[in-house]
Amino acid sequence: MNSERVDPGVAAEFPGLQIVSTVIEARATRSPPELRQRLRDLSDGFTGAQAVMLRQQPIPAAYRVFFRHIGLDPDVDRIPVETLAVERLKHGGFKSRNTLDDALTIALMETAVPLWALDDDGVAGELEIRPGRSGEVLGGGEYPTRVPGGRLVVADDAGPVAVLFGDVVAGRGVTAATERMRLFSVVVAGVPQIHVEEAFWLCEEALTGEA
Repeated sequence: MNSERVDPGVAAEFPGLQIVSTVIEARATRSPPELRQRLRDLSDGFTGAQAVMLRQQPIPAAYRVFFRHIGLDPDVDRIPVETLAVERLKHGGFKSRNTLDDALTIALMETAVPLWALDDDGVAGELEIRPGRSGEVLGGGEYPTRVPGGRLVVADDAGPVAVLFGDVVAGRGVTAATERMRLFSVVVAGVPQIHVEEAFWLCEEALTGEA
């Protein structure tokens, strides 16, 4: 894993905030039967009682605290693992989509540490957590979306790739043509490094069959 940049002012305000990444050679394809089975097993092993207790666990609790610190209500704007848990309860299981989405789901539900993926060939320089800038937009197209006022973003030298904890913007994520992915995680104070490493390991292992 590589440590990427955090704006100095942001780092001073939120000690312990990190963005870490790794680059892997992999493609997003249809999930093989064994990966779909892992997802079914994960679904079957996750109960409503576990969902209720989730926020009391140390890592989800750390993300909930950080959400409050940046002005988000975690009961409204849920942290990533709680968002996925609610989807599991609503739909009765984790839906298999492709190797990347399934790998991200497995890593998140096993560790509570969220990961995102970019097409590494489209990343300009290092990633950085920084404040959004006046007039910045998310993605291109005819009707681009402006960065919400006061929000932090993950950006490279070309501009924002995501609002912090939001989805990767159109045109910056992994596509069917992607051959090299940059996986990244936003880590907050109170999240043990070993769990971050495990999240990357689980995701890479699910994507490639090796780690």
